[in-house]
Amino acid sequence: MWRGVTRIILRYRVLILVVIALLTVFAYTQTKNIKYSYEEAKLLPDDDVTSVNYQKFKKMFGEEATMIVMGTSDSMIYTPEMFKKWDQLSKDISNLKPEDLIEFTTNKKAPRAVLADGEKLIKGVISVSSMKVLEKDKENKKFNMIPLLDSLPTTTEEISAMREKLYSLPFYEKLLYSKESGLITTSIIINPIVLNSETRVDLVKAIKQEIDNFEAETGIDIHISGMPYIRTYNSATIIKEVSNFVYLAMLITAFIFFLFFRSFSATLIAAMVVTIAVVWSFGTIGFFGYNITILTGLIPPLIIVIGFPNVIFLLNKFHQEYALHGNKIKSISRIVTKIGNATLLTNTTTALGFGTFIFTNSDVMKEFGIVASINILGVFLLSILLVPIIYSFRSVPKKRHLKHLDKQWTKWLVDWVLKVTQNNRPTIYAVSIFVLVLSIVGMYQMKISGSIIDDMPKGAEFYKDIKYFENEYEGVMPLEILIDTRKKGGVYKASTLKRIEKMGDFLLEEPGLSKSFSIVNLIKYSKQAFYNNNPKYYQLPTTQERSFILDYAKNSTEGKDGAANLESFVDSTGRYARITLMMQDMGTDQMEVIEVTLQKELDKVFPKEHFDAVLTGGALVFLQGTHYLVKNLLISLGLAILIISLIMAWMFRSPKMILISLIPNLLPLLITAGLMGFFGVPIKVSTILVFSIAFGISVDDTIHFLAKYRQELVANKWNIKVSVLGAIEETGKSMFYTSIVLFFGFLTFTLSSFGGTKALGSLVSLTLLVAMIANLVLLPSLLLSLAKRITNKEDFKEPIVALDDDLNTELDDKLDDELDNDLKDIK
Repeated sequence: MWRGVTRIILRYRVLILVVIALLTVFAYTQTKNIKYSYEEAKLLPDDDVTSVNYQKFKKMFGEEATMIVMGTSDSMIYTPEMFKKWDQLSKDISNLKPEDLIEFTTNKKAPRAVLADGEKLIKGVISVSSMKVLEKDKENKKFNMIPLLDSLPTTTEEISAMREKLYSLPFYEKLLYSKESGLITTSIIINPIVLNSETRVDLVKAIKQEIDNFEAETGIDIHISGMPYIRTYNSATIIKEVSNFVYLAMLITAFIFFLFFRSFSATLIAAMVVTIAVVWSFGTIGFFGYNITILTGLIPPLIIVIGFPNVIFLLNKFHQEYALHGNKIKSISRIVTKIGNATLLTNTTTALGFGTFIFTNSDVMKEFGIVASINILGVFLLSILLVPIIYSFRSVPKKRHLKHLDKQWTKWLVDWVLKVTQNNRPTIYAVSIFVLVLSIVGMYQMKISGSIIDDMPKGAEFYKDIKYFENEYEGVMPLEILIDTRKKGGVYKASTLKRIEKMGDFLLEEPGLSKSFSIVNLIKYSKQAFYNNNPKYYQLPTTQERSFILDYAKNSTEGKDGAANLESFVDSTGRYARITLMMQDMGTDQMEVIEVTLQKELDKVFPKEHFDAVLTGGALVFLQGTHYLVKNLLISLGLAILIISLIMAWMFRSPKMILISLIPNLLPLLITAGLMGFFGVPIKVSTILVFSIAFGISVDDTIHFLAKYRQELVANKWNIKVSVLGAIEETGKSMFYTSIVLFFGFLTFTLSSFGGTKALGSLVSLTLLVAMIANLVLLPSLLLSLAKRITNKEDFKEPIVALDDDLNTELDDKLDDELDNDLKDIK
């Protein structure tokens, strides 16, 4: 088969180059469709109970993450001049118009969201200077919302009076101020239409610019938080890293490639092949309309790292063949016919390692699996086409191009492998077993953990602000409790309100949770307002007070965009209520404990025979999503091992060889898992990816080795020892080259500012390094030790698809000469 492929490649080389060029141009045109993700990754399927509850909550109370919060604890803010500027900053942000965003848009022409007439980018701003407080209106039996300040304070005394008045309103504690630290905050509520469009990016940048201008003018340090802000700048960091890692991966892998081959032309050819593959990968993302996420953003540099080893195997074979007989066309022909099928299978197994993510129920993982698997096969296609075609046009290799074949250190490496596999097999097995046992011990110490902000760049300004607000407000991850009273108006019953208050008191005592807010807080505030805002009356009304105070609260319709808004805590029917709070950044293992504790208390406070009380919110969705995804990724890993095992069976048609081939590839995974356990690296989405990726790549060396081993068996009339040693001499150097490229290629990911990407890079690099040693040392040792049991003509049958075109030498030469003449005729 591959000889026919070779003839097609070389006879139609110009046409193939034209087709590749056209496909590359098409891929480049598709890059304009690439979108960048500014939303939290969807980890749970729509029919999952946690997802259903969360969607129900959002439908009832709206999006929970619509606010950007800015705050400062600098005492200078409480001077008349600075407070005036602080007030002006809020007004400037509140009055931002679509035309103000033009300088931040991509096309520099118009904002990317259309607002209806009368709608604003900012739905409202809640600040001390603009806040309104409840005031009793006896005549109309309702509460009116009146400004806290009639005018801005102009003296220090007025500032002090304002603070005293503000601190007398417990409802706003941890919303607009912190009495303990002197923190003052402003909440910016973004219009949902803008929030769910790309214009949010422009708006957030405009808000940030206004804040930066304020800081530059006043010298006051402002902290910013809120999910719209965090996600926007987190995504911006991802976008920046995608381009950086493409260049970095190309630079490092190309440099290592050059060190091996010491040829600028060969390095440029390899770089050209992977560059085209990178364009194809971006084009694929754009063609499918996928977003650039922390995962899909890894695909282009991954293609670079995986693409160079393809070229290494092909080029190494080309130089070996040319050094053997000095015929360029025969050498080109042999790189396809001799290792074409093995290279196809290695790329297929790598693609399958990524492709198994398609079978998860996570959209982000499916997209990653689809794009990665398609482009891994794409880079194989480019390698197997372009390397033979380009070298068919080039002059014959010079002696300096072949020097890498005779490097002393590579000969020493091969000789060392030959020596230890022949003479030190008991030591190899003893070390392997010891490491295996140690790894299993470490595996039992592994934990599933992770948090919403765990993998975010620790040095980023927005991450530092997250930690600042977490310290001030005792939480940043949104958690909600949805209470169904099963009756219209059931929330307003005295017994229900007391239950909500009891739950709020319980939450206040739980470590890791912020102050909670609910209808109870608003009713307490209503009673305080009823008694002329006397702080001592911030409590639930008595039975006698409840009816007329609630009537006042229900009749109050102003201030729907403010914090003291009834509709923020109770639905329009009065059947459903929410308790909203924040959770500190903690691992999913701790979150799980909190979930169990809270749900147990909910069931106690709100008996199931009368209420339906469930936990929901972004924090819980993340917790359940992480567990769900880890479970799915473990299944996908098992599926990858199964499918790749079936491919090995399809290759060799020997059950014993499947087992032998899996051992050197599963052992590195176990070692990595053990080290994760010992060093406290938790299982989470970013680290569980390591195993499927590493297994799919590491098995490549096994396939190349066993493919050559089989060739040697046939050539050496089933002399096992000679065949094993011959396979080591033939493939050992290429296995080492490719493994080193992969090691340093993945190691570049450790330079990422994202914790997940760092973990992925370091763990995959480590796993592949161990896999190289296992394939170079353990695999040959097993073949030699178990030779008579696993390698015989009966068990080691002819493969369904030949791994090479093992024609006789005379016919081989004749066909290569014909191909050489064909090319001369074409010229």
